[in-house]
Amino acid sequence: MAGASWQALRVLEAIPPAQAQAAPAPTAETQPAVSLNADKFRYLRQSGPARTIVQDEHGRLVATFTDQCRLVAVTGPTRTFAEPQGTGETVRHSSWVRIAPQAWTPGSEKSWGKPWLIAALQDKKPDVLAVAMQYIQGSRDLQDTHGRRYAGNASFGPPGGPGQPRLEASDFYDYLGVPWTFPDGRVKTPEPARIGAMDCSGYLRMVFGYRLGFPLMSKSEPKPGPALPRRAYAMAAYAPGISVIPNRNAQPPAAELAKLQPGDMVFFETDTEIGIDHSGIYMGLDSSRQHRFISSRGEPDGPNMGDIGRHSTLDGPGPFTRGFRTARRI
Repeated sequence: MAGASWQALRVLEAIPPAQAQAAPAPTAETQPAVSLNADKFRYLRQSGPARTIVQDEHGRLVATFTDQCRLVAVTGPTRTFAEPQGTGETVRHSSWVRIAPQAWTPGSEKSWGKPWLIAALQDKKPDVLAVAMQYIQGSRDLQDTHGRRYAGNASFGPPGGPGQPRLEASDFYDYLGVPWTFPDGRVKTPEPARIGAMDCSGYLRMVFGYRLGFPLMSKSEPKPGPALPRRAYAMAAYAPGISVIPNRNAQPPAAELAKLQPGDMVFFETDTEIGIDHSGIYMGLDSSRQHRFISSRGEPDGPNMGDIGRHSTLDGPGPFTRGFRTARRI
């Protein structure tokens, strides 16, 4: 569909028959999570970052709304995220990450917040974390009503020359293989060699933007804007929302990792001469109590939360831990 825009085209998910050796989908336990009696919800203000937490009548956490952010952590059935081909570690928690229709401000429960939360607690569609897992190695293909593949195993990018890493610069529309018209009128055309590929920031734009409707810029600009820019450095500095862990051009203190919430964007400096050059999505604490993320990278080829090549953790061993710089909640 040439000239499609993110405002006009929304994906209708049609699940095809399971493929052989398909990657396991997140497993959810059927258990009561929180009460749905919204009339008894309590909205409490907290700081660091400034946010409103919602509790049910039993004092259980229902949701977390962060000021200036659309990303919301809603409590649902406990799920387990696994990538056995890349790591023996799993991530297990009850946070379902949804995108609200507008950024939170204190008191929004008196207008749009309360009815949106009631709907979100009953929403069965894939959330940010489930969508992110639909692109790891072994994921089954999903097609929209036009027969276009919009999910399934993704590559990072086409091979480089002999002895060179895979090429960057594959965005979400490259994976889809369709020209894309952005709100500013710019049209981006995919290269045939990049079909089925997304680099690290292209992967985030696929998950948050194309799949879940967050607005997208056609390029990166050195100033704040209402949409996700193209490059990792620009997302870290200028994307909507807040900096949960500020960039001090050094590895953050370990204590600051406690501020993270599943769904936060995390950013890295893997080349000290470039600055921020890699991005991912925070998944949560893994079975070894380390902070695990998922990202698209050249080794292994494409999105993964595993430990092949480099450990996908913000603490513990590995260059990503040393290169972690900042986190942002949109």
